[in-house]
Amino acid sequence: MKKSFVLFASGFLLILGCNKSTSENEIPQGEEPVATERRCSADDVLRQQIAADPSLRTRMDEIEEFTRRFKDSPQAETLLPDGTIQIPVVFNVLYRTAAQNVSQAQLQSQIDVLNEDFAALNADYNASNPYNNVKAGNVGVTFVIDQVKRRSTNTVSWGTNDAMKKSAKGIAPTSPTTKLNIWVCNMGGGILGYAQFPGGSSATDGVVLDDNATGRTGTAAAPFNKGRTGTHEVGHWMNLRHIWGDATCGNDQVSDTPLHNTANYGCPSATHRSTCTGTPLEMTMNYMDYTDDACMYMFSAGQKSRMQAVFAVGGPRASFR
Repeated sequence: MKKSFVLFASGFLLILGCNKSTSENEIPQGEEPVATERRCSADDVLRQQIAADPSLRTRMDEIEEFTRRFKDSPQAETLLPDGTIQIPVVFNVLYRTAAQNVSQAQLQSQIDVLNEDFAALNADYNASNPYNNVKAGNVGVTFVIDQVKRRSTNTVSWGTNDAMKKSAKGIAPTSPTTKLNIWVCNMGGGILGYAQFPGGSSATDGVVLDDNATGRTGTAAAPFNKGRTGTHEVGHWMNLRHIWGDATCGNDQVSDTPLHNTANYGCPSATHRSTCTGTPLEMTMNYMDYTDDACMYMFSAGQKSRMQAVFAVGGPRASFR
């Protein structure tokens, strides 16, 4: 288990790009092949974001300190007195082909997955595993489609430079302090999606999903056809780190998740052990690992507390209350 709280100065990420190879920007080649494995180009994106805005590190440190205080507060459980914060979602669909112009039904299926996963209503939630005792239960948020915006584009594929979020070639975010913007487009370099943590610029705030990893119908393609890329990325948007802490045996700032030496792929055995100190059983079924959609199905109680902190009074997303 994680032993100590480490502030953002130790090197956690602002933006996470989940991919199967290196990321580029507006990659000129043809259609990207369907992804078969998750990987991450986070380090490059982190350097770009910090270089563009050095004050970001300070803001992230402050959010980490607020999260620690929230976690330690006896008032934490009263965060959501009505049980739910409803998050309006604006889908921004960028397409070059008819297939990329994903249907309303596919977008709704992504919303359905988010509502199931964040409320612990997903059918696979009750699957038995060594971490049944720390499953999160209902996080206390729901999602609803607010708007769908569509734009035809000549861009073959998009990278992680946020070009899809700018009106020149993409779609600028709509009311990002009160609405979750999700861009759906053909990502290049094998990228499945990426998200902006609390603390970044509102001009780029939100989540990006590849059209082949959006929802569970239409263009969604196995092994990422159950909408869990959306769950993973919205987890980042709510300030969750990758479970391995983006370092060998790193710290994800959550006390009830075990040390992972690195990301897991595919569908590992429930008895898979880390090479970190104590060789703990890894929580490979956690949404913040890199396993296939069919093999991730839970947040931990500690992750729930961390996500709720962002919506608390004084938290970085309190405007969504």
